[in-house]
Amino acid sequence: MKVIVDAMSGDNAPLEIIKGAMLAVKEFGISVLLVGDKTKIDKCTTENKIKLESTEIVHTDGIITMCDDAKSVLKEKADSSMGVGFKLLNDGAGDAFVSAGNTGAVTVGATLITKRIKGIKRPAIASIMPSSTKPFLLMDCGANSECRAEFLYQFGLMGSLYMKHIMKYDNPTVALANNGSEETKGTPVVKEAYNLMKNAPYNFIGNIEGRGIPYGDADVVVADGFTGNLVLKTYEGVAKVLMSGIKDAFMKNALSKLSYLGVKNGLDEMKKQFDYKEYGGAVLLGVKKPVIKAHGSADARTFKNAIKQAVWFVESDLITKIEAYISNE
Repeated sequence: MKVIVDAMSGDNAPLEIIKGAMLAVKEFGISVLLVGDKTKIDKCTTENKIKLESTEIVHTDGIITMCDDAKSVLKEKADSSMGVGFKLLNDGAGDAFVSAGNTGAVTVGATLITKRIKGIKRPAIASIMPSSTKPFLLMDCGANSECRAEFLYQFGLMGSLYMKHIMKYDNPTVALANNGSEETKGTPVVKEAYNLMKNAPYNFIGNIEGRGIPYGDADVVVADGFTGNLVLKTYEGVAKVLMSGIKDAFMKNALSKLSYLGVKNGLDEMKKQFDYKEYGGAVLLGVKKPVIKAHGSADARTFKNAIKQAVWFVESDLITKIEAYISNE
C-alpha cells in the first residue's frame, strides 16, 4: 500500500509530517510518497538525521496556507503540495491521500478533484471522537455548513458503514444531533431528516441532545457542518479545561500531590481516552478515493495515526461498500 502525503501543509510541516510518515512506514509496513519542496525536505531530513525508508519524493514549489482561499487548490495553487497530491491520487500513484492543511482546501480538492461517489449528494468530514464508554463518529464536522435533509440521511448511512467496517461495531446506532429528544424538536431541515432516517436501512435511534453525546449514547452522531464543527471544537476545549483543572487541583499542596500518586494510573488512562491524537484527524466520506484530513497542529504521533486511518480505509474497501448501498437505494 502506498500513501500520498502532503509534506508541506500544517503548523509543524515538514518536520513532524516526515517523522510521522516514517513512523507509519515502520509500524504499518506501507510505502509513502512525499509531495513538497524537495530542497526543504532534504534539508529537514539531513538536519534532523531522519532516514527516509520506502519513500519517494515528488517535487512541488507551492504551499496552500491556512489563510488561502479554499478554491485556490483548483487554479491559483493547483501546483501546490496539496493540489499535486490530489492529482497523484486521481492518477493512481497512491492508494490514499493525507494532508494536515487548510480544511476548506482539502474539502474542495476531495469534492472537485477526487470527486464524489455517484449518488452521494455531499461528502462530509467524519471525526472519531471519545466518549465515556467507547469512540463514536461525528459527522459532518465542517464540510457543509448548511444541509438539506437528504444530506443528513446519507451522512447517517456512510457513518454507519464506517463504524461497522472500520471500527468493527455490530449494528452501530445512528442519532441526529438536536436540541431535544422529541421527534417534533429542531429546525424544519432536522425534522425532515428525522422522518427520512426513520425508514433508513441503518440503526437510527432518534435525536440526541448535546449532553448525551459525551456518554456515547450513539455510535454515529449526525449534524450539519456548522453544528458538528461547533460540537467538535467545544468538546476539545472542555476536555483540555477539565484535564488542566484536575492537574491544578492535585498540585495545590504536598498532601494533594501525594494523593495524586494513588489515582495517577486512572488519570493517565482518562487522558489517553480523550486525546484527539489517538486518531490523528478526520476522513472525507463520500468521495471516490480515501482522503484524510489530519489535525493542522499535528505532531509526528498524530500524523502517524492519521495515516493509520488511511490504512484502515483502504483495507476495509469502504468506498466500494458505500457505492453498493447507494446504487441499491
